Amino acid sequence: MVIDVWAQPVPSERPGRLAAPEITRLFEKSGSAELLRAPLGPDELAGLMDEAGVDLLLLSAWHRPGGWVISNDDVAAFVRARPDRFAGVASVDLSRPVAAVRELRRAVGELGFVGLRVVPWLWDLPPDHRLYYPLYAACVELGLPFCTQAGHTGPLMPSEPGRPVPYLDRVALDFPELTIVAGHIGHPWTEEMIGVAWKHDNVYIDTSAHLPRYYPGQLVHFMNTYGRGKVMFGTNWPQLPHAEALAQVASLPLTDEARADFLGGTARRVFRLPGGRVPRRGR
Repeated sequence: MVIDVWAQPVPSERPGRLAAPEITRLFEKSGSAELLRAPLGPDELAGLMDEAGVDLLLLSAWHRPGGWVISNDDVAAFVRARPDRFAGVASVDLSRPVAAVRELRRAVGELGFVGLRVVPWLWDLPPDHRLYYPLYAACVELGLPFCTQAGHTGPLMPSEPGRPVPYLDRVALDFPELTIVAGHIGHPWTEEMIGVAWKHDNVYIDTSAHLPRYYPGQLVHFMNTYGRGKVMFGTNWPQLPHAEALAQVASLPLTDEARADFLGGTARRVFRLPGGRVPRRGR
């Protein structure tokens, strides 16, 4: 089973939706900006997944300062249409912590979402900032992974909030029951990210926004050895095409067991998808 843990639907234009110029620029540099101009419905996106051999996408909502780019209800429409192919990852307004917790609970209780994602560079706030902490407590209570970005930013925003050390390390120390999934491999601090994931049982890495041919050798070694079961496949779709990414995964020097964990087994456990659940401390 192939699961992409970081993807998002392409939003159609409508009044009240905020633009994301930073994302547009990143996709232009990645050569995939044309996909942003051609919104796809659930069945069309599922068709592309079939062509590439992808079984499930974790689709993320996006809230930036000032409003929604992709709302939780936008994502829920995809999940309702094709629950066999999509699962939802919520977003919230970080600047309003009480309302953010309420929206998270709605996304889980009413919409059936399986995770929360907040991207630090979008808010220029590192993940150990006080505004995140009510959300972490809610995620622990709900049994929900907190998904975030680690590493430098492709968009023209400060990269400092994406450092794994000290920020994610401090969050994991403060919330040892919180499952953290850090996307984008932490580049150029990938060794820091590997160290944090090794140190903390509930910290994981996803490879979104990086084609497999560019995975650092130390990350592949980690996936194959002492970090097996700690790294998950992601693309940041539509930034990276699934067919190209999966063809490159096939060329990685991974054992069969490590490849199966990477492509879907770990995600099934961590996000409590059909077929597995992740063990949690204190439970």
